[in-house]
Amino acid sequence: MKGKSIHLDDYEKEVLDYIEKGEYESAPDLEEEKTKLKHAAENTMKKSARINIRIAENDLLKLKSIALDEGLPYQTLISSILHKFVSGRLGRVL
Repeated sequence: MKGKSIHLDDYEKEVLDYIEKGEYESAPDLEEEKTKLKHAAENTMKKSARINIRIAENDLLKLKSIALDEGLPYQTLISSILHKFVSGRLGRVL
């Protein structure tokens, strides 16, 4: 990707460093690991339940605006935020 700058977070930089140094080793049970991760990803994205919530109208308008900027449905944005929160990838503020 000549001419394009890619931003890597610290973890991605560390992984790239290992690969470039030749210190990367493939998992001994690679196919089994790939299958397990594929199933986990599929289960993560499955729609499993509907909920109804009350939310301040101003908050919903802001969420819709952010979703529009990101090019995705606002329900998908809300679901993504909730998923990141419960999986520990979004800091707990409570």
